[in-house]
Amino acid sequence: MSRPFADRTQAGRALAERLRQMQLPRPCVVLALPRGGVPVAAEVARVLDAPLDLVLVRKIGTPWQPELAVAAVVEGNPPDVVIDDAVQRDADIDEAYIQARAQEELREIARRRQVYLGGRVALDVAGRTVIVVDDGIATGTTMRAALTALRRRRPAMLVVAVPVAPPEAVLALRAEADHVVCLLQPTPFRAVGLHYDEFAQVDDAGVLAALAAAGAPPHPARGDGNAAASGARPTG
Repeated sequence: MSRPFADRTQAGRALAERLRQMQLPRPCVVLALPRGGVPVAAEVARVLDAPLDLVLVRKIGTPWQPELAVAAVVEGNPPDVVIDDAVQRDADIDEAYIQARAQEELREIARRRQVYLGGRVALDVAGRTVIVVDDGIATGTTMRAALTALRRRRPAMLVVAVPVAPPEAVLALRAEADHVVCLLQPTPFRAVGLHYDEFAQVDDAGVLAALAAAGAPPHPARGDGNAAASGARPTG
């Protein structure tokens, strides 16, 4: 039986159409959570004719269950570490573990910015409508970390856009974002990948291909924001 989304590209097109109908204030910036969010965000950026960039965030899992996030770290100066207090308390995880793992994940974040964007600085989002895209949400810890960090960069509006997430995660994110756009909120929720026909892991090559297809890197170095401010996607 066919699932709701054929693949991330098709999910991105459906998500983009919903966002297009919202007529969000311009200029818009689309930010993808690597790696799975990049093919979805590339379609959103294409349909909205908006620049595409990355928000580099890494989950910190519990020692015995890496997929269960106790915290997440987001690149920045200084970096932002967002802790899930309930998981930390229930799992009895100390601050030292989280900080040590955060340093490890920051090294991976630095590697990804170099590989994906040649070390370019993040696009300035101040005063813009920022659309943060992933291929789906399970617990929402990683997305909440991204939103916390982005809010400090003074966007005019923060919009979360995902194809699928559990209702409780969507409800929690509404407290962190100005809008949450989620096409599918299944109950019970088991896993993001169960809602895609094709959900292979996205590797570095897949991220680069999606960025290239979207014309990324779509922005000049910080200090020359004319093209980004217009909402158009520069070439090069």
